[in-house]
Amino acid sequence: MKKLFKSIVIVSLTILVLGYSHTAFAGNKDRSGQAGATELLINPWAASAGWANAGMSKIHGVEAMWGNVAGITATNSIDLNFSYTNWLKGSEVNAYSFGFLARVSETVVAGLYVMSFSPGEIYRTTEDNPDLTLGTFKPSLMNINVAVAKSFSNSIHAGFVLKIISESISDMIGTGVALDAGIQYVTGITDNIHFGITLKNIGPTMKYSGDGLTFKAQPGSFWGSSLTVIHRADQFELPTQLNIAAAYDFNFANGYRLTAAGNFTSNSFSKDQVTLGLEGSLKDYLVLRASYTLEQGIWSDIELDECTNVNRGLAVGASVQAPLSENMKVAIDYSFQQTAHWNGTHTVGARIIF
Repeated sequence: MKKLFKSIVIVSLTILVLGYSHTAFAGNKDRSGQAGATELLINPWAASAGWANAGMSKIHGVEAMWGNVAGITATNSIDLNFSYTNWLKGSEVNAYSFGFLARVSETVVAGLYVMSFSPGEIYRTTEDNPDLTLGTFKPSLMNINVAVAKSFSNSIHAGFVLKIISESISDMIGTGVALDAGIQYVTGITDNIHFGITLKNIGPTMKYSGDGLTFKAQPGSFWGSSLTVIHRADQFELPTQLNIAAAYDFNFANGYRLTAAGNFTSNSFSKDQVTLGLEGSLKDYLVLRASYTLEQGIWSDIELDECTNVNRGLAVGASVQAPLSENMKVAIDYSFQQTAHWNGTHTVGARIIF
């Protein structure tokens, strides 16, 4: 089994190198903007967002349910996480998340997290009333995620996440399901070498339905009568994503650690990305993170066609952790992601770990 997973890791890293050198982060730009439910790609958790996708190979805790579900197996007993994201500060778009994990057996951990994404209020307009006099409406986007992961040995961990997706306004709704799967492999004399592979957002197409797709029409041949006409809503695909990641821990005396990490992201509906990051730990009381994401056109002006990402690549973050008892620890997390326009994306979170 170990030889098999080592072979998988070697092949994955080969794909990473070849993908980087030959495609230059090309991705599938011809399909950009054609996927729906793209809020699934937004990391709602403060700690891991501080180094973007760089930590996919060693992400642990509740946040692993979004990043690489295999990482939830590191949970000792119970893990709780609360998070608030001010997405593109100034746009009045916010996300709220809550999740928990519980160990159910010696090798199995299960968990649940809910993310509510609020785009704020939008003015209601019609063809007859385009002047913002009809009030506002508020879209609702929610993802419910159920996760299970198992440790097959001290080195090999794997799991999956079932996602229930709901997007709605007062008179229209779209629902869907998706599946994530992830593997983490740990090796090295001190378990300081990490590899991870994740496949995210695999599922059937989604489609909107409801009264919001109808309108009244008055055919000329039926003077004085009206008909209710229904627009046909097209189906749309989910933003499938593949991540191949690796990390190396440099462990020093007195509990100090520096981790170098990298991740290759292959997107089905946007450009591919490479993320490089560092994480430093001071006896686990203070953890600092930074990363940069490389993508074709990311340095171009946001107004030009070459740039298709509002994020500018830089992400930084910090965590302050403190033990409250022998078996309980609390942590406060913060992250910042640089963006074009607006004032960046800010995420604050709190964790309780038993």
